[in-house]
Amino acid sequence: MITCVVEYVIDARKIDAFERFASRWMELVERHGGTHHGYFLPAEGASDKALALFSFSSLAAYEEYRTHFGTDPDFVDADRIRDESGCVLRYERTFMRPLLPGGSR
Repeated sequence: MITCVVEYVIDARKIDAFERFASRWMELVERHGGTHHGYFLPAEGASDKALALFSFSSLAAYEEYRTHFGTDPDFVDADRIRDESGCVLRYERTFMRPLLPGGSR
């Protein structure tokens, strides 16, 4: 299993648009074979930080999901929310492997 951790710097004034963007991506990850663990939005502290975590069974499965970027109309529509609203200022992806309770991976 591989987990993608996406760290966002967002425009806190556009949190509603970010939530619409996030909701669409949760649906798309699930529809294309991944497990979305949710978006984590500002509550206290920095108001411009958000995180997303989602997993695929392997890096190859993630790469298959990525083939839809820029071509699948649902993926394009989800990105349009981000691009037109300006809710995301910057983001960075990191891939991690989970160590779960009981030593399971």
